[in-house]
Amino acid sequence: MNKLAIALCCGVMSLGLAVAADQKEDDRLYDQIRLRLAGDPDVKGGALEVDVKDGVVTLKGIVRTDKAKAKAEKLVMKMKGAKKVNNDLRVSPTGSIE
Repeated sequence: MNKLAIALCCGVMSLGLAVAADQKEDDRLYDQIRLRLAGDPDVKGGALEVDVKDGVVTLKGIVRTDKAKAKAEKLVMKMKGAKKVNNDLRVSPTGSIE
């Protein structure tokens, strides 16, 4: 019984370390995406919402052109660690909700 408890404890601890590593990777990816989108002259994504969960990136907010929407997704997919992009960006030439 003691060996089983030790094995179970080790399994739980390694799972916890894996979750912490995944969160660290998501946080790193989030930071890089925010910088890349904010610095891009077409996207101008400083005000965009970015969410990262297990390498899946969700983009929300408003961009001014279809080109900016497509470019934002393309920029994210080029980033190491990005597995998928859910592009929920909306296009509004005025930059506001219509």
